[in-house]
Amino acid sequence: MFKQRAISAVILVIIAAVTLYFGGAVTCFVMCGVSLIGTMELLRVYELHKKSIGIVAYIATILYYVCLFLGYNNLLIPIMVLYLLAVLAVYVLTYPRYDDKKIMSVFMTFFYVSVMLSFVYLIRDMEHGLVLVLLIFVSSWGNDTCAYLVGRAIGKHKMSPKLSPKKSVEGLIGGIIGAGLLGILFGILYHKYVAEMNMAPLLFAVIGAVSAIPAVIGDLAASAIKRNNDIKDYGKLIPGHGGILDRFDSIIFTAPIVYYLIVYML
Repeated sequence: MFKQRAISAVILVIIAAVTLYFGGAVTCFVMCGVSLIGTMELLRVYELHKKSIGIVAYIATILYYVCLFLGYNNLLIPIMVLYLLAVLAVYVLTYPRYDDKKIMSVFMTFFYVSVMLSFVYLIRDMEHGLVLVLLIFVSSWGNDTCAYLVGRAIGKHKMSPKLSPKKSVEGLIGGIIGAGLLGILFGILYHKYVAEMNMAPLLFAVIGAVSAIPAVIGDLAASAIKRNNDIKDYGKLIPGHGGILDRFDSIIFTAPIVYYLIVYML
């Protein structure tokens, strides 16, 4: 099992490295694909992934990324409005095939997966995007690793015993501090690439620590959905790891926060 997880992790890192290195159309295309798979995985939880209502979510995801790539940002809000109208149209035209809870699930899925993950592409598309986009992983994966190590060492107070019994308050604090320290290290290592950014190590530390908080929320939110629906993993796409949402659960929440921290701080 460990060997399988390790091999999958190496392959994931290689794919992520290639995707982020080339940027542009490559990153946009890959993130669109990741979003479509993640959307399908979440819709499958509600048994909607092959339904007409699910197809609306897939189409909305593709249109959203096309507009992002072409720079038609003024069309993003209209797409969201049209998506809501399309979902409601299917709801009323096929009534009573879907109940209101199914409709809300489909509406949430597009925003929870596609819109949130699109911020990975938006950060990569910035000036110095190749460096800045790595802050997402410094915050999410750095926090996860540091929280695990601190929790194992000194964790005593359960943070969410019913949802995630192994997570502790000490681990939460350790993860946030650890992500901040990794941000400092990251800023020192890559400062020469973003020389015009004054105090990059300090700014990266703040971004790392602050973005670690939504990473925890994302992880727990994904776990809550799985528990509510009695499933272990969202999928089997990644051997030893589960589905896309099992690996990107914290990134879904981290990417938008990193994006706006960069916009307003840097």
